[in-house]
Amino acid sequence: MRLRVALPTCVLAVLALMVPALPALASMPTVLVFSKTTGWRHESIPTAVAAVQRVAMQESLYSNATEDASVFTAENLRGYRAVIFVNTTGDVLDAAQQQALHDFIENGGGFMGVHSAADTEYDWPWYGQLVGAWFRSHPPGLQTTRVLFEQAGIAEHGREWTVTDEIYNYRTNPRAQVQVLATVTEADYEGGTMGADHPISWCHAQGKGRAWYTGLGHEARLYEDATFLRQLARGLRYVSSRADEC
Repeated sequence: MRLRVALPTCVLAVLALMVPALPALASMPTVLVFSKTTGWRHESIPTAVAAVQRVAMQESLYSNATEDASVFTAENLRGYRAVIFVNTTGDVLDAAQQQALHDFIENGGGFMGVHSAADTEYDWPWYGQLVGAWFRSHPPGLQTTRVLFEQAGIAEHGREWTVTDEIYNYRTNPRAQVQVLATVTEADYEGGTMGADHPISWCHAQGKGRAWYTGLGHEARLYEDATFLRQLARGLRYVSSRADEC
């Protein structure tokens, strides 16, 4: 009898040590990382998704990653603090899924777009407002430019950062509708079409929700760059309502 009692007691003792960790994880705010493509597909997507998830965890945000658009329902999105479009392209949501995302953001959810999130849902005007500006073109190959940040604390030194990536030109300059966070210097490279004011990252309110976007993120190597990761972290804090400054 003593042997039968002692063994379950040991098991229960081990379980008692494990259980307290579970509620802590369950109580973490959750973000949805979405990377579906119906157009151009970036080879960097797996690296980008993994990096965004690592940054989210560092910011005490749990994350789910998927390319299954069926998760976009009102019921499912209620479980998330923000949705992150990572290098999505083309028409990725049907009408019902679009409505679910619309209602989620307008009622207080967050949206974060990375790189070709601006090359997505061209036939949906509301999405154009959400992302801030649609992709128009990019110079051939990779280009090197100085990025000028509006805020301190992102670049290693000061507010200037040199980066090599695919530099997007946009159909419109979003400055009048958004808070621009960073610009690129077209004088540094060939193929820019936006002139002296070329925003590359911005944020804005959307209804009761928040939106943040960076046009960088084509190259997989960029997701190992400390400055870029700090930029992503700042965006995550903003769209998850963990910071008021974007």
